[in-house]
Amino acid sequence: MLTHLRKQRPHRRKGVAAAEFAVSLPILLVLMIGTIEACSMIYLKQTLSVAAYESIRASVVPNSSVASVQDAANAILTSRGVSGSTVVVSPADYATQPAGSWITVTVSAPGSANSVITGWYYDNQTVSASATMMKEF
Repeated sequence: MLTHLRKQRPHRRKGVAAAEFAVSLPILLVLMIGTIEACSMIYLKQTLSVAAYESIRASVVPNSSVASVQDAANAILTSRGVSGSTVVVSPADYATQPAGSWITVTVSAPGSANSVITGWYYDNQTVSASATMMKEF
């Protein structure tokens, strides 16, 4: 009698794997897409940090201009595929500031323009990074 019950079990559990797959697949897809989106925004934040650092280095070179600072940032941003970015140098007239003044470069980009999947969490976010150095000349 025990052998008869063992033979019937596989037939009764035939659709359990399909039901479990149907329940868990949406959860796994949301986790996977969310991970991809979060990694994309981490990459964007790192790119903005590198661009801010490179542009602040360009600002402390003698006879630099706001255009050269923005060009240094835009070279990094373009090579990494960042779109819709803005570069702000503070103070705007940093070339006339005395030695010992702090110069800050802030680079920002909208999450919606740089998101892998539109309509997610980062669409309404603006990611930014800044770097500050002292003018020494």
